[in-house]
Amino acid sequence: MIYLGEYNTLEILRDTEPGLFLGDGEDGEVLLPNRYVPKTFEIGDEIEVFVYLDNEERPVATTDKPYIKKGDFALLRCNQVTEYGAFLDWGLVKELFCPFREQAFNMKAGGWYLVYCYLDEESERLVASSKTNHFLDNKELTVAQFDEVDLIVSHPSDLGMNVIVNKTHLGLVFNDDIYKDISVGDRLKGIVKKVRPDNKLDISLNQIGYRNIEPNAEHILNELHDNGGFIPLHDKSNPEDIKRQLQMSKKSFKKAIGTLYKERQIEIKDDGIHLK
Repeated sequence: MIYLGEYNTLEILRDTEPGLFLGDGEDGEVLLPNRYVPKTFEIGDEIEVFVYLDNEERPVATTDKPYIKKGDFALLRCNQVTEYGAFLDWGLVKELFCPFREQAFNMKAGGWYLVYCYLDEESERLVASSKTNHFLDNKELTVAQFDEVDLIVSHPSDLGMNVIVNKTHLGLVFNDDIYKDISVGDRLKGIVKKVRPDNKLDISLNQIGYRNIEPNAEHILNELHDNGGFIPLHDKSNPEDIKRQLQMSKKSFKKAIGTLYKERQIEIKDDGIHLK
């Protein structure tokens, strides 16, 4: 089967005047226009192509790499707005259509917008939507606390910056955790800092690899999260107090908080340890 909006590895079936006809080994065929035909080829060779609809709504193949494919998010430039909707530059000859109903805010020519690409079932056309939250779901999470995740910066809020987590979930980076300039569309690595009871995800940009933190440091982080971000212990605390609350020696405790401090996970004050 030949899939619209995706990369397909197809067999070269025959060479014709308009270009090469490619097949999927079943009954599907699609034209690769002459402008994309490789300099050397043989009938029977396989070639990877992207398939979409041309201006006459016919499936067509290209060796060009689009900026977005079906089921993905990307920051795209709006080339023009007509009475039907907006047309976005996605790196191919035919622009990607974004109907008015799929615009979170009215798009303007020259503007850049984070969109999701999907196959519209009614029109059977690839379209874009800037209502990206509609394509995210936190009901059943596929991530857990301290997991390293891929992020796409989505849109700002009063609390911080919303991010798309692993192209599946919605998360939030709080303002206090943003230590560098980030913009909508940026692709970053992050950590699931906390999973809230309603499955909302708090994301951190600072530490990559919580899983690599020594067990004692991870234990202290868990205690901090469970106690509102504060533990009344520090490097001068009584060893018995440390052992009673954290079940570890003072030596292990000092080594763990030293690691967390260097990685900017905590602040050490006179009254104890504070989660940053």
